[in-house]
Formats: sequence, structure tokens, C-alpha cells
Amino acid sequence: MLQHPTLDRLNAMGLAGMARAFDELAANAEAERLTHPEWLALLLDREWSFRHDRKLAARLRFAKLRHQATPEDVDYRSHRGLDRGLFLKLVAGDWIAARDNLVICGPTGVGKSWLACALGHKACRDDRSVLYQRVPKLFASLALARGDGRYARILAKLGSVQLLILDDWGLEPLDAHARHDLLEILEERYGRRSTIVTSQLPIAAWHEVIGDPTYADAILDRLVHNAHRLDLDGDSMRRVKSPSEA
Repeated sequence: MLQHPTLDRLNAMGLAGMARAFDELAANAEAERLTHPEWLALLLDREWSFRHDRKLAARLRFAKLRHQATPEDVDYRSHRGLDRGLFLKLVAGDWIAARDNLVICGPTGVGKSWLACALGHKACRDDRSVLYQRVPKLFASLALARGDGRYARILAKLGSVQLLILDDWGLEPLDAHARHDLLEILEERYGRRSTIVTSQLPIAAWHEVIGDPTYADAILDRLVHNAHRLDLDGDSMRRVKSPSEA
């Protein structure tokens, strides 16, 4: 007799996970053997899991990760110079807590973006806010935003996430606006939040891409000074693997 009113009240209070668990337990004859504290513990556990999963799904939607990658799926057997010990330390996330950065360099196809997204996925699971951006598209979006009033809002968003992934950095030289935008983003984040940058170019070539020596020094100081590094090499993994593997 109490089942339906209880379900209605649980749902009305926003306890959807608990309501589902209550409904399942009420329909399970073996649940009659449970004590009241055991019932309550199961209901609370389901509510916690429901809320955790819902928050994780929201964080992943916000992150817009390019690949559905997880650290558990990383292939350490490929000949690309991936230091397993270092990567597992990065997976643990202490560098994000310390507000350090990460630079992943290597030729095309060795899994730079995939590894960055795997770290981003783990950060989401660790209840951290993450945002993925391809650098060429980001600069184009910021250029448009200058004219429609969204510029300050986008910069604030880029500056506030706990982990920002800047993918495909250095594909083309920066113009004056892009140099300014990148410096503004990194200035806001330096020492406060963590950034991952992936690039086909070694760090030694970044000055040339940035162009202006003064901007180059300022940008690299804020990005590389406190950065961990993954330097990859080898042949493209796309030749032997599907796009979902790395």
C-alpha cells in the first residue's frame, strides 16, 4: 500500500536513483530478508551511484573530447616511445592538483590526441572540469567572437576549466590576434589550472610558429616552465589500427 506514495515522494524530492532502487527491491521477494538498515544502505548507495553517473555524463558532454579514450585502453606495446611509468603517474592526476601543464609532442598518427583525451576522461572521472579544443578551430572561433560579443565569455570559459586540452598546436603560424589570444588564455591559467598541449612540432620549433619573439618568450614561459613532457616517435598507428585504438 505504501509503495506508490513512497515512489511519488522520492521522485518529487529528486531522489530518482533511490526511487528506482526502491521499486526494484519492492518487487524482489528476497529483499524481505533485509533489515531496515540494509534497505536504507542499498537505497542510499543507488542514489549516490545515480548522481555520480549523471554528473560524470554531464562533465563528459561539456568536455567534448575528440576521442572516446580511457587510460585502461592505452596500448603500451606500440613502438612510439611512450613511457608507461610516466603516463601512469599522469593518469593519477597529481600534476593537475599541482596545476602543472603537459606537452605531448610527436609525429602525426602516434596517438597524441588519443592520449590527451584519455587523460581528459580520467580527469572527468576524478570530478574535474575538462574542455577539449582543436587549436586551429579555437582561434577561428575567437576571431568570430570578437564581432558578436562572445569573446570575453569564451575566454572566461577557457580560463576557468580545471583541465584545458589544446590539440593540434603549431599546424600553422600564428597571426597577431592568435598570439594575443593564446597569451591571454595561458596568462589566466598559469599557476591556477592545468593545460595539455599536443603538437607535431618539437618545443624548439615553437618560437618560429608564434612569430613575435616577445610573445613567444611570454607564451612558452607560461606553458613550458611547469610542464611535464611526453615525447613520442615512430610510425603512424593509423596504418595498423582502427581510429578508436591507441
